[in-house]
Amino acid sequence: MKQLFFLFSVFFSLSTFAQIDKVEPPFWWSDMHQENLQIMFYGKDISQHEVSAPKDVVIENVLKTENSNYIFVTIKTKDLPTGSYTFNFSKKGTKGFSKAYELKERREGSTIRKGFDASDAMYLIMPDRFANGNPDNDSNVNLTEKANRELPGGRHGGDLQGVINNLDYLEDLGVTALWSTPLLEDNDKAYSYHTYAQSDVYNIDPRYGSNEDYKKLAAEMHKRDMKLVMDYVTNHWGAEHWMIKDLPTYDWIHQFPGYANSNYRMSTQNDPNRSQIDWRYCVDGWFVSTMPDLNQSNPLVLNYLTQNAIWWIEYANLDGFRVDTYSFNDKDGIAKWTKAIMDEYPNFNIVGEVWMHDQAQISYWQKDSPIGAIQSYNSNLPSVMDFTLHDALMTVFDEENPGWDTGMIKVYENFVNDFLYADINNLLVFAGNHDTNRINGIYKSDLNKYKLVMTLVLTTHGIPQLYYGDEIGMVGNKEKLGDGDIRRDFPGGWIGDDNNAFTETGRNQDQEAYHAFTKKLLNYRKEKEVLHFGKLLQFLPENNVYVYFRYDENERVMVVINNNPEAQELELTRYAEGLDGITTGKEILSGSEISLDKTLKIEGKSSMVIELR
Repeated sequence: MKQLFFLFSVFFSLSTFAQIDKVEPPFWWSDMHQENLQIMFYGKDISQHEVSAPKDVVIENVLKTENSNYIFVTIKTKDLPTGSYTFNFSKKGTKGFSKAYELKERREGSTIRKGFDASDAMYLIMPDRFANGNPDNDSNVNLTEKANRELPGGRHGGDLQGVINNLDYLEDLGVTALWSTPLLEDNDKAYSYHTYAQSDVYNIDPRYGSNEDYKKLAAEMHKRDMKLVMDYVTNHWGAEHWMIKDLPTYDWIHQFPGYANSNYRMSTQNDPNRSQIDWRYCVDGWFVSTMPDLNQSNPLVLNYLTQNAIWWIEYANLDGFRVDTYSFNDKDGIAKWTKAIMDEYPNFNIVGEVWMHDQAQISYWQKDSPIGAIQSYNSNLPSVMDFTLHDALMTVFDEENPGWDTGMIKVYENFVNDFLYADINNLLVFAGNHDTNRINGIYKSDLNKYKLVMTLVLTTHGIPQLYYGDEIGMVGNKEKLGDGDIRRDFPGGWIGDDNNAFTETGRNQDQEAYHAFTKKLLNYRKEKEVLHFGKLLQFLPENNVYVYFRYDENERVMVVINNNPEAQELELTRYAEGLDGITTGKEILSGSEISLDKTLKIEGKSSMVIELR
């Protein structure tokens, strides 16, 4: 009896240590460019064990931290074929338990996948506010916040199935790339719909659907020659993240100790005269109290984020990243992260949010920047967001009696500084996004001003980005009514909505007017390489009329934007350089033939897109 009790005790003791709660990445792929893989095993006091692997698996390193619940095992994956490999965990020479780990086969051509570029038009959605395709997943028993569509800052139930259901709408509109705000689990008690305070970065939030649903979205988009862009967050996680609740190392996050808020002054990153305390509170300070700041200078953190990003690209078959708060990261760490991804996928694209109001400081963060080179810094980041153009677009079309530096000259001057950028075609140009006031709110639902805005965004150089609902005239004012007001539900995305703006018959007259204009211009742009990669020739605005040309060896397009309430007549001899001897053209927005031999009349508050013949 005593012997039986002893054997039972040994078995029970071993089984208590046999619990592995998490393995991350949960699996990997063979034939990756990155030769080493660091696997994190997590479980109660797991570091009390030693780890071994099959003889064909080379363990490069086993790292145990001050938290006994973690072991980080680095293996050499180069030349390892696909299959299952068993890791054994033993204690004091006695085998305790085992864990199988799978290397999968990569998709053919995975490494040379092509990311988004200036031939694309990107559409930004907040999935919780776009369409509810599966009402059964609006709330989840394991997650705190439940659906409440009556609450502007609550969860409304939009999900991945809702996006999939409306891909035909996006394709018909002329969209070729979709950027969704984050979809990974966010277990915040409130405002979790924005999903930037993630609590698990290997799983889609079940209120949006499943990991398989995300793969399905990518597959359905690829059938339509559309690209899927993931909103990736390197700077912070949510306070509810399971690793934040049980930190692998004290310095996994920035501590002061504990919480201190960022001062948000990103200019301290490249200020040669900065104080260390100001720089530290920018880079190390938390974005908000519920978003602990990740320490990318910790190699464990950096490698975890790198592998997680690559895992999602490979798993979901992604076409790009938009990286949140890019310039708040440790700049050397984020440069390594970016380079590792671009080394794995040389034709991929990543656009970083660098929300600054100075072109030199925005340029600093783009790959091969002449500004960054002054400080011997290269972020390796292919694309940045053109916030200075956005700044101009928010005011310029209300400036009808311009002075020296107001009116259309603000747009002209924005492009004067193109020499600051390493790649002007890889700038994301936009009128608004989920953090800014809606352009139709700013311009008080003036359709003519919307047309001026979108003409510029869709015909200048760079990658145009639209914010969901702008194309049907949606409005919002965050200063007066909070963020929820600029993130309203897309009409028709929920059963019982008053109208369905996803369909022509469901749109009201005003919505259709916005939509028809946007659709015409987007679909024209889709087929015009000259608007993708052609050169830009601009002329100083006269009488608040801005004229520019996009041109290449084969085509020329003339764009005229009249910001006056009154009609204007242009003497075309001034634009001879752009016209290049051509005297006729087709005006795309109206479909009319245009004579360009002497003068050109343009109505007040209107634009013309003329394909030169």
